[in-house]
Amino acid sequence: MTAQLVLSELLLLADPNKAEHSKRFFKSGKGEYGEGEIFLGINVPSQRKIAKKYSQMPLFEVEKLLQNKYHEARLTALMLIVYRIQKSTNLDSDRVVQLYLKNLDYVNNWDLVDCSCHHILGPFLEHKERDILYDLANSDKLWEKRIAMIICFYFIRKHDYKDALAIAEILLNDNHDLIHKAVGWMIREVGNRDLEVETQFLDMHFKEMPRTMLRYAIEKFEEPLRLHYLHG
Repeated sequence: MTAQLVLSELLLLADPNKAEHSKRFFKSGKGEYGEGEIFLGINVPSQRKIAKKYSQMPLFEVEKLLQNKYHEARLTALMLIVYRIQKSTNLDSDRVVQLYLKNLDYVNNWDLVDCSCHHILGPFLEHKERDILYDLANSDKLWEKRIAMIICFYFIRKHDYKDALAIAEILLNDNHDLIHKAVGWMIREVGNRDLEVETQFLDMHFKEMPRTMLRYAIEKFEEPLRLHYLHG
């Protein structure tokens, strides 16, 4: 099992028309958040199938795939890592986590972040100090800040909201739309499990929240409550 074998399978599935669409969808133009991204044009289910097939590939080969120039190669590598970590021993999990942290610069678009970080770093941090969350949240890198927020999805699902709300406060005044969406999404996920916790947070912060963040956070609210926060 090698990175080259995975890449060969991906290249066979490449679709130039889908690649052009992906370039627009993931904002790869000059000055956009995905500037310079190169796409093959492969659907996600096909990548998942390949990732499962190669989930036990040696980690040094996984790292090669994760550092590949093609977006789909990196996404497949991250899917592979997630499948692997779900079946790993503690020792292997630690090695996988270290590989992931070492290569965060290659986790450089929102789909790459969202498919991986909470699956990989959430379990790793569950019973550890979580200082890394705050280091990432205070980074000057867009994707590291989004990673900090989305990792909290793992804790939210376990009804542990403390870090999610703290990271949300740190990122409250961030100027990037993709951070607004991530924070709003995680606040909404808190509310899906405990509406009182979400509304307490909103009562403190809704007037200063960017509108996109607020709209994401209150998307599932009953109309009167939603309007209260939109126009209150």
